[in-house]
Amino acid sequence: MAPNWDYKNPYPGGPAVTTCKLPRPLYPKDAKGYTASDPGPDVKALKRTISRLGRWPWQDGGSFSTEYTKEFAYGKAGGNVADSGLAGYQRQMNIQATGYLGETTYNSLRNARIPSGLPNAGQPGMDATAINLFEEAWQIYKGKPTPPPSKDTLRQTALAKSVSQIGTKESPAGSNQCKYCDWYGMVGPWCAMFVTWCYETCGDSPAFVKGSRYAYVPYVVSDAQNSRYGLSVTSSPIPGDLVCYDWDGGDYDHIGIFESGNSNNWNAIEGNTSTSNNSNGGEVMRRNRQRQQAAKICFVRVAEP
Repeated sequence: MAPNWDYKNPYPGGPAVTTCKLPRPLYPKDAKGYTASDPGPDVKALKRTISRLGRWPWQDGGSFSTEYTKEFAYGKAGGNVADSGLAGYQRQMNIQATGYLGETTYNSLRNARIPSGLPNAGQPGMDATAINLFEEAWQIYKGKPTPPPSKDTLRQTALAKSVSQIGTKESPAGSNQCKYCDWYGMVGPWCAMFVTWCYETCGDSPAFVKGSRYAYVPYVVSDAQNSRYGLSVTSSPIPGDLVCYDWDGGDYDHIGIFESGNSNNWNAIEGNTSTSNNSNGGEVMRRNRQRQQAAKICFVRVAEP
């Protein structure tokens, strides 16, 4: 079925939307001579923009994935305009249809307007939500390509160490007596001390300090919200980030280390938890979580040393 908008001529243009510079180039997994881009908020922003411009299927609620897939980069097989991806947009704008995002395509998208025949005709393809996601990505990448994967970043090492602790319990039960409290120098609810132990016994993170940062989850959230000690809030968590939970609408109660998944459904490695008591269960466990389980969720990025 033919689309109900003019896809054979370039998109209408307008004044460039105000946003950051290109956060980083984006490449799919099979891009020859380039490192594939890791998931990030800029990928979600790009998918949202291309979808609004009619070249990719819209996801309910705008819940696009953060993975830069080959299907999105080059378009799906079959030649349909509505799922032709970034390369389809590039062809329409007479840009070399590589499926890679560089400065030329990014700057073109800042000017592109949604054509007549599509929802929101006349509006910029890059809306306020996409702009915010691109700007979030700029704070992470600062215009640099994704570096080659490394197995020894502090974030990855701390996550691996947390996984190695699964099954560790306080003794006796209900006492908060455990090696993480012994190491930190304080006896009490120990989910934050567990996270601190995982990071500080692996390297010298700017965020954590034995005996002073952190044993109290609200301080983690406050420092992240104010960009202190290398912590920052993110909406697109990656392995090794922190997940802070407020179960009942008061202060943040609990913390874990993000292992896998997305911002709606994820696995985390958490200390002092159990299936019967989320925040004071006495054991290190892998927990599957969904956003709707808590009143508030805060994902926190931990800067590398």
